[in-house]
Amino acid sequence: MSSKGSAPARAGLRVGVIGAGVMGSNHARVLSGLPGVSLVGVVDPSPAHRTRATELANCESFETLDQLFSAGVDAVTIAAPTHLHHEVALACIANNIHVLVEKPIASTVAEGREIVAAAHKAGVTLMIGHVERFNPAVAAVKQAIAGEDILSIAITRVGPFPPRMSNVGVVIDLAVHDIDLIRWFTESDIVEVQPQLSSAVAEREDIALLQFRTESGVLAHINTNWLTPFKARSVTVATRGKYVMGDLLTRQVTECFGFKPDGSYSMRHLPVGHDEPLRAELIAFLKAVRNGETPAVTGDEGVASLEIATQCLETPSRPAAASPARKGPRRVAG
Repeated sequence: MSSKGSAPARAGLRVGVIGAGVMGSNHARVLSGLPGVSLVGVVDPSPAHRTRATELANCESFETLDQLFSAGVDAVTIAAPTHLHHEVALACIANNIHVLVEKPIASTVAEGREIVAAAHKAGVTLMIGHVERFNPAVAAVKQAIAGEDILSIAITRVGPFPPRMSNVGVVIDLAVHDIDLIRWFTESDIVEVQPQLSSAVAEREDIALLQFRTESGVLAHINTNWLTPFKARSVTVATRGKYVMGDLLTRQVTECFGFKPDGSYSMRHLPVGHDEPLRAELIAFLKAVRNGETPAVTGDEGVASLEIATQCLETPSRPAAASPARKGPRRVAG
């Protein structure tokens, strides 16, 4: 970009998409319809993936990263498989290209930190694609609990076994979304993890019950699995003054409040927007690039959520101490 007339040049950002699987194709579709954006093309080694993405977004496709770089891009979104995030992100950053990396930021915390350090040193924008933050139902829950004394959070994210199976289990694939939401809702770090994991039908864990305590004292739990025949996504937050329930699929958010000593309370449905979360996320990324602002989800936040998810996979569950009293029949109180 020349310094002369830089404002009009920056208005038409040249953006590329790396990875043309389901997620990458959606990135391309959304970017192709955004004002002030020129979708340069999509990179993927698979001809079938390239064809799908170009048909969906009506853009060019490239087999290699170097071909995309030669075409000239200001920013990219990386929706390649997680194990490639580190290598691809570092190559883009080395070319002074702004980067949105799909969650999780990388395969390991060390790789994630390297990406963050490289972006910081190069002075490029790095945002992590924790798209659930841009779900209008999540935004409504966040608004409802603003300024409240949060006591507990429960999140359910379950569904059938995904056909696009990668080399990760439910903790990295699904629960990392909710670890990010817990940190965002409470604006506090997670300081204690108590995971229960099981591999019922998959090679990696396909059931996870995760309990957390945040630095601010909030108790939170996540129930996630690949064994439920239908998708369910829900969030409940209990505060001293409210109980907020959000269905992230139907986007209905309900608030219970005004608790009385006789057990009665009031209830209301909260207004929820209609934005497509991915569109809202990409607009936020491009705004951060244009204005040099701190992005909505920073690299450090992406690393923190991955670190907690990794801890869940590494923390051994302790067997309950066998007490002699447990061996006989239980006495019924009362």
